[in-house]
Amino acid sequence: MQATTRESKGTAEMDKMRILFLCTGNSCRSQMAEGWVRHLKGDALEPWSAGTVAKGLDPRAVRAMAESGVDISSQRSKTVVELPPVPFDWVITVCGHAAETCPVFPGRVRRMHAGFDDPPALACDAASDEEAMAHYRRVRDEIRRFVERLPEALHER
Repeated sequence: MQATTRESKGTAEMDKMRILFLCTGNSCRSQMAEGWVRHLKGDALEPWSAGTVAKGLDPRAVRAMAESGVDISSQRSKTVVELPPVPFDWVITVCGHAAETCPVFPGRVRRMHAGFDDPPALACDAASDEEAMAHYRRVRDEIRRFVERLPEALHER
């Protein structure tokens, strides 16, 4: 991992690498990624999430994460413009639409696309809640495997 040094009131301090997970609605995939980073890599990485629009936190995403011992219920769906002026090191888009419409960020931010299927879209035709949850669980687990490889995975693409 490459920590960044930032000046603060005349003294240098080491900060965690700041990563923004960006998707369209900031309701599911980006929220899961933020939760996994806080849970698995919070000592080294500072995760954020946002969307191009805010659709609200998906209750099934909250439930799927809780099943794995990660509580994202206090996270909030937000747009990029609602974020504080944080100098991100990386912006990781987790859906195709966000990758295509990703806004410009000031500074030396680097971008990466790590696309994941959209559980709400997959679950819309599910015959039961359990069938719908299977999509959320699969994507949750895929996002976990990606997060487990951070920050090293950032330099592979």
